[in-house]
Amino acid sequence: MQELGYACSAYAESLSEFGTPRKLVESGGWILERSIPDSPLRDAIGCYPIFSCADWSNIHLDFDKLGNDLVSVSMVPDPFGDYDIAYLREAFRDRVTPFKQHYVVDMERSLGDMISRHHKVAIRKAQRKIQTEVCVEPLAFLDEWIALHQNLVLKHNITGVRAFSRRAFEQQLQTPGIVVLVAKHDDEVVGAQLWIQHSKVAFGHVLAFSDIGYKLGASYALYWFALNYFSDKVRWCDLGGVAGNSDSASSGLHQFKEGWTTETRTAYFCGRILNASGYKELVDKNACTTDFFPAYRQAF
Repeated sequence: MQELGYACSAYAESLSEFGTPRKLVESGGWILERSIPDSPLRDAIGCYPIFSCADWSNIHLDFDKLGNDLVSVSMVPDPFGDYDIAYLREAFRDRVTPFKQHYVVDMERSLGDMISRHHKVAIRKAQRKIQTEVCVEPLAFLDEWIALHQNLVLKHNITGVRAFSRRAFEQQLQTPGIVVLVAKHDDEVVGAQLWIQHSKVAFGHVLAFSDIGYKLGASYALYWFALNYFSDKVRWCDLGGVAGNSDSASSGLHQFKEGWTTETRTAYFCGRILNASGYKELVDKNACTTDFFPAYRQAF
């Protein structure tokens, strides 16, 4: 079976600036090994924004095989993964906690029944000036995408892995399962969205606009186009959660996503200590008294 999307080696490689990709043989997923500052020890994280794999029932076997090789591993499992909360608590013995609510669209329901009145008005208004299409050559779109994404990064002061690099996007635009949808105004690209599709789900990966695109409400036209495009291709569209660690109902992004659907699915943050003595050594060394996981990372 071909690896797709977040479970693909190409996607893991796109994040190699943040760790060395390592395949979990039993489950088929990928993690990123990281050096720990001022220590010969290493730990690992799942790929951002979610960890996906072929066989969810074998994650605990992967952790058993890792043994003391890594101090800890942490990740946000795909909220559509084939697992239940009991298994997460078995596999991730040290941390399983609700992290975000992802807004999800059930594609077996009528879009008209789910979308808010406000959004329907905004869609009609945007469609008067915005044209939407599928990008047939994603890699050839790289330069235009980078310009849009840079506008997003500057507008919201995005840093770290969420900022992605040109190299990361160059790899992602070649990842099996990538779908690029484009918004135009008078033949000028004013917005685009990267989706990652695998199995029964299409994940809204990154969305970016030019200043003109924001002004013309291109996000409404593009989301409407996306949901109709995927309507006969997947069972679910995952619009993701809100940025940061807050699901505040007062945020503009929350209100925007809730206008497309009121259905949500919980994404969990999960962690497991693999090397107990190494973990304790790092925590004691950095005098950590935090609930952060892994605790020693709070100091960096």
